[in-house]
Amino acid sequence: MKQKLFRLIQIPFTLWVLLFAVSGYYFPWLYDWNHGGWEPRQAIVPLVQVIMFGMGVSLSFADFRRVLKMPRAVLIGVICQFSIMPFLAWIFVVLFQLPTEVAAGLILIGSCPGGVTSNVIAYIARANVPLSVTMTACSTMLSPFLTPLLMEFWAGQYVPIPVLPMMRSILFMVLVPVLLGLFVNQTAPRFMNRLGKILPGIAMFSICLIIAITIALARQELAAVGLALFAAALCQNAAGYTLGYWAAWCLKLSHKDCRTVAFEVGIQNGGMATGLAVNVLKNPVIALGSAVFGPWSAVTSSLLASYWKRCHQSELDLDLQQNGLETPVLNNLSEDCSVP
Repeated sequence: MKQKLFRLIQIPFTLWVLLFAVSGYYFPWLYDWNHGGWEPRQAIVPLVQVIMFGMGVSLSFADFRRVLKMPRAVLIGVICQFSIMPFLAWIFVVLFQLPTEVAAGLILIGSCPGGVTSNVIAYIARANVPLSVTMTACSTMLSPFLTPLLMEFWAGQYVPIPVLPMMRSILFMVLVPVLLGLFVNQTAPRFMNRLGKILPGIAMFSICLIIAITIALARQELAAVGLALFAAALCQNAAGYTLGYWAAWCLKLSHKDCRTVAFEVGIQNGGMATGLAVNVLKNPVIALGSAVFGPWSAVTSSLLASYWKRCHQSELDLDLQQNGLETPVLNNLSEDCSVP
């Protein structure tokens, strides 16, 4: 499943995301209508549940047992995940003077756990994939409790935060589908082999549709603050990678694990943020943060992963040379592969 997802998140998927985002902005009537009392916004939560189910089927109980084998690295990653990003969101909300609801949205995406995309990006970057999967699983399990509390602390000054309803919503929208996917993966492997052929495509289509619906619902607000929001999301994403890496490095993790933590911190669960904004906070404007941050982080993480992959290969070649072994031909690798 990870290999299928890897192929989908390359340039074609990015183009699909941009296409859906543009269609949501210029043709909002495609995603904002009412037929017999039903509106497309009502599909956001089921779509998020599909994405979370897809995450669940990619997990196993071994992913949680790994916490016992590398508790320090997992703990560092989870703490960085829930401390760095909401703080950065608050900093850039103030610096760019974002309106209250838009500000709450950027803080919301910063308060969410890591996205499953980080696991595939870690694979591309030759980072520690088992550690990435374990950190994503742990942060997702903790999100029903930590995300509402972080929102109350950082965003309570901008919009009212219903902490208990938000906790219940995350349990229903995120945790239950993940656990269901984990259960199905463990008990019905043959069924999952068939479902695994189409599930990555369904999950990616769900992400695209969520982004389009969000943009269509808050089109006017995006037109008014789009540039400032994009600049704030850009800074938050870049600073998340950088601080995530250096925090792990200062705490004596290996470079491979530092790269893993960087992706876990810099890539957030945008679907969950959108679902909470629309379903709990009842305000699609708050969902703009995830609609902007999600596609942008997909682009930057792919570029960063490609860079680190080249660096990893050059490091391997250098080790082989130092040990007197034959090395493969270098393909115009960058001479400077220093950490960010």
